[in-house]
Amino acid sequence: MQDRQGLRGPGTVVLALLALPLLWDAGGWDMALAEHMGGPTGFALKGNWWLTHVLHDRARQLAWALGLLLCLGVAWPVGPLRRMPFARRLQLALSGLLATGMVALVKSGSHTSCPWDLAAFGGVARYQSHWLGWLQADGGAGRCFPAGHASAGFAFVAGWFALRRDLPRLATLWLVLAVVAGLVLGLAQQLRGAHFMSHTLWTAWICAAVGWAVDFAFAHMRMNLQGAAA
Repeated sequence: MQDRQGLRGPGTVVLALLALPLLWDAGGWDMALAEHMGGPTGFALKGNWWLTHVLHDRARQLAWALGLLLCLGVAWPVGPLRRMPFARRLQLALSGLLATGMVALVKSGSHTSCPWDLAAFGGVARYQSHWLGWLQADGGAGRCFPAGHASAGFAFVAGWFALRRDLPRLATLWLVLAVVAGLVLGLAQQLRGAHFMSHTLWTAWICAAVGWAVDFAFAHMRMNLQGAAA
């Protein structure tokens, strides 16, 4: 019963957060914001060294290194991980991987192209809603929705669900850092012309939803095991 009650609050918040990307889509603000960062000749910061090598390449490598450490921590916990039971350490590592995988899966089936591929910014593709990306191609390279790179930060949002019961203070810090990292990485890609803001917002929501779904699955299995042992 306690686990069920503990799932309802976060689940309600995740559902409520769905309003953010939906409102952004309804407002049609993607192109308006992108036009402040690029023009007919493209995006001036597309090849910027800091955005490309630091906030893209190195940030992605750092995210995978942290993910690997969390996987190793399932069997060989260190520091705060020692205060978590095995199942929650497994949830912590698995939720981030699944969040990244879900974003990649959605992205692989989309024909939506990146801003730098659009005719408005010197490319060849036509602008269309990303919701049409599964129905028809826009004339560009596609596979740009949602934002894969932002998931290098937002995927760790899923870890909050695993940390919140045993390490609530760390969970709060973890959540704040994951959200900030995701937004910074998403903005960096937007400045380069690699993504629209909606791509970043949907990535954030997908990662949060996956985190809650994994938490729900682990809680359900735990209750079943407890019921079987009773």
